[in-house]
Amino acid sequence: MKATWTLLLGYSLIAVASVHAALPVQTTFTGAKSERTWTLKELNVELPSDWTGYEFFVLEFKASSSQRFDLGLETGKGRIAKRLGPFANVWVRAAIPLRFYRQPAGNGIDMAATFNQPRSSYWINIHTSNYGPLTDVTGITVATDRPVGSPTLEIRAVKLAQTDPGDAVLEGKPLIDEFGQYTRAEWSGKAHSLEALTHAWAAEETALKEAPTDRCPYGGFGKTQAKATGFFRVEQVAGRWWFVCPDGHLFYSSGVNGVGTGAGTRVQGREDLFAALPPANLAPSGRGGRSYGASFYTWNLQRRFGDDWRSKWAEFTQQRLAAWGLNTVHNWGAPSRNQPEPRVPYALMMRGWQTGRSVMGLPDVYAADFARQVEESAASQLTPFRDDPFMLGYFIGNEPPWPGRESQLCDAILGGQEGEIQKRLKAHLAEGDTLARRKAFVLAAFQHYLDTINAAVSKHDTNHLNLGIRFGGNPPDEVVKAARGFDVFSVNIYRYAPDPATFDRIYALVPRPILIGEFHIGVPERGLAPGLVQAMNQSERAVAYRYYVEQCAAHPALVGTHWFQWLDQPATGRNDGENYNIGFVDVTDQPYAELVTAARLTHGRLLEVHSGKAPPFNQKPRPSETGTP
Repeated sequence: MKATWTLLLGYSLIAVASVHAALPVQTTFTGAKSERTWTLKELNVELPSDWTGYEFFVLEFKASSSQRFDLGLETGKGRIAKRLGPFANVWVRAAIPLRFYRQPAGNGIDMAATFNQPRSSYWINIHTSNYGPLTDVTGITVATDRPVGSPTLEIRAVKLAQTDPGDAVLEGKPLIDEFGQYTRAEWSGKAHSLEALTHAWAAEETALKEAPTDRCPYGGFGKTQAKATGFFRVEQVAGRWWFVCPDGHLFYSSGVNGVGTGAGTRVQGREDLFAALPPANLAPSGRGGRSYGASFYTWNLQRRFGDDWRSKWAEFTQQRLAAWGLNTVHNWGAPSRNQPEPRVPYALMMRGWQTGRSVMGLPDVYAADFARQVEESAASQLTPFRDDPFMLGYFIGNEPPWPGRESQLCDAILGGQEGEIQKRLKAHLAEGDTLARRKAFVLAAFQHYLDTINAAVSKHDTNHLNLGIRFGGNPPDEVVKAARGFDVFSVNIYRYAPDPATFDRIYALVPRPILIGEFHIGVPERGLAPGLVQAMNQSERAVAYRYYVEQCAAHPALVGTHWFQWLDQPATGRNDGENYNIGFVDVTDQPYAELVTAARLTHGRLLEVHSGKAPPFNQKPRPSETGTP
């Protein structure tokens, strides 16, 4: 069902002409899909079709919901659309760089770094649709799939600009209260005072139940038995793959990413969006020490647990994880060795392979010192943890962004700094420059990259599992085949549930157990976007968790699913702009009761489901009031 639009847009061209709309207009998104296309003449007869001289498409708009929408430009060669994540219930000015429409995505190290683009009054994902010249723009499209609650969009001005006029929130500030909550929305459980929040925390601590009694100290199924080696390993039992814990119990990895104490958001240049800022000594930093501004979650942990908040948080989080049946964590790096951490099995994310300048995450793998640098990096990262029985294994990379973009990768290598990989590529293409030959070169370089890393990590740690690269989505056959040296094949799949045929295909190519490295489902509420997969409300998000995890567990090759992530992202966005409602807990450290209840139920069924003795949960979640997954 298409949205009903009434449109009158203001338009101005810098130093050319200015025409202003008399009134803002309002559109309501309804139905399974809302979409409207209008020609430039319908907008304003003076709007040019050739946008060559302009660098920014500037809108003033107000969205009633944080649900994402696609902003498409209709051209003679088709639609070019990019996805906007709006702040809810405030007028904003969004200066959208037209280079995102004209040019291919850049050379980010992984998919998120490539496609997410932070801005100050919204954020944009440039993965959607294609790109091309804007010399014959014929119209504009605004669209959204499965809108929740009939959200509205008002537009009161549109213009093209040669220079960046800046993004801005034009009213309704501050957007974030002292607890890190979005001010322009209300919801059940929202904290309006520290007294109310303290009462909610106390109620959870009283109600928190003990961990399931059938689990071993590692989170394995205590009534099962296999060979114990003192470290995690994998084994096929009766045709079904399992992790086996150090004590010899079958183990299915029900994991969660990002179990930490910080959730930073950028403050600089946006200070007026916040009612108050956390103390400077609580400023978050990444594993490499990179500052991410302000973390209200950290401030709330200090409020909750007092001066010794870090150790109390670790102890309480370990209790939560056990009670909820979550037996694995993954934090994109190594566990802290000088701060208290929950003592649960963990997956180590290894880095440091991108020596020198990498292109789309691929370094100069033919450089004379590449193998030496990889071995040194492997030794420094693995040595502190190689005797730790709580390490499930290690990932060696995350979501290479180049599959399907091999020709662009070659162009970037050819146009980059001199090096051995560039020299070899030039020689290779001198014998014939075709898409097929470019792809073959990239795949050979990638295979060399993996083989070098696999040799180094196996040399420096013989105790733990190589969990491979967490590939994104549905990697092509030739990329899957390159993963022959892994103990476990890992893949991040954001859907309501992966198609079993996807697992069958991967397993046929690389007969290794399969681990889901990331998935999530979110709701467009609390000033947060729904994430990559949407549910209608928190109850449906709980249904979605059960459906995804149990549908995966029913497949004999699967050995685990890791939810992304422990806590909601900040409403004003993390470092790359994402502001998803994807947490087990919110910014005030309150759990989502529906999700926790669903997780406990499903985790209690995993032994039977993965053994093939019980059917998986089969209720599909509702993404909105209309439509099905």
